[in-house]
Amino acid sequence: MKQRLQFFGAAPEIMKAVSALNKAVDECGLEQSLLHLIKLRASQINGCSYCVEMHSREARHDGETEQRLYLVSAWKESPLFSERERAAFAWTDVVTKIADSGVSDDLYAKTLEHFLEEELAKLTVAIGMINIWNRLCVSFHAIHPVPAANAA
Repeated sequence: MKQRLQFFGAAPEIMKAVSALNKAVDECGLEQSLLHLIKLRASQINGCSYCVEMHSREARHDGETEQRLYLVSAWKESPLFSERERAAFAWTDVVTKIADSGVSDDLYAKTLEHFLEEELAKLTVAIGMINIWNRLCVSFHAIHPVPAANAA
């Protein structure tokens, strides 16, 4: 797949702002391990191979286990995630697919059992941030960070 557009070069000012928001999210105070997991989960939902690979690699670098990374896509059935992580996954799934059904009062209340209001605001911005990156990378066919497999 050939990259369609180099979005940093095409719109440097807006991409500077996107990068600044990304930095703010990464430094917002939420656990880095949690941020890695929700970035991976949203990227899986959005089919962004660039971001799935990158966030898996970053999570491994920061100490996340292979087994947990493999099971992010099946988090509902996996016992390997904490209740806080599970709440973050549920929130990530719904916020990423917000047009499907919105966010129910029940999910909001359940998520607040594991996150302070300030943390939930930060989590929601973090989910929005990865969704921006996913949309840029998928729309413009970002050059994949790993070599393509050889065709047989």
